[in-house]
Amino acid sequence: MKSETRKDEIIKTAAELFKEKGYSAVTMRDLATAMGIKAASLYNHINSKQEILKEIIISLAEEFTKEIEVIVSSNTNSLDKLSQIIALHVKISTNNANEMASLNNDWMHLEDQLSYYLKLRDNYEATFLKIIKEGIMSSEIKKANPEIIMFSMLSTLRSLYLWVPNKEDSNANDLANNLSKILIQGINK
Repeated sequence: MKSETRKDEIIKTAAELFKEKGYSAVTMRDLATAMGIKAASLYNHINSKQEILKEIIISLAEEFTKEIEVIVSSNTNSLDKLSQIIALHVKISTNNANEMASLNNDWMHLEDQLSYYLKLRDNYEATFLKIIKEGIMSSEIKKANPEIIMFSMLSTLRSLYLWVPNKEDSNANDLANNLSKILIQGINK
């Protein structure tokens, strides 16, 4: 496991501040104060607040994209794939709660990377929807509007970052298993 660099510390601290105050309200001076350093020192490690936001959001979006591609190409049924997607969201949200807040709340502030992010998000949702449609076609999933099924599941999964940090006693595997039961039971035929 690689050791955390100063840049990683800056990004982690910025993610905490972005979650607490929102991207627009945080200044580089706020970030420097939170880290106990001078604002000018930040620029030795990072070029701008925009670069930090890009690092946070794009890295998570790419991770979700990479992982869902593995899931969709697996030789399992649709319900198992959906369970794997739920576990993926739990894992990423548990390990990156502050960063997930930026992904969900601050993506629109991306400048030169906005179109790339939107492409990743659209592809992710299209892959998710494909799995649901395949489940409906194979009669694993009840016949219902696949977009509504996806929206219902993603609404829950995308808001996990709000809930997970407050549950120190929750185990990520138990959470993923319970969420799978709850989210999939309603669509399981």
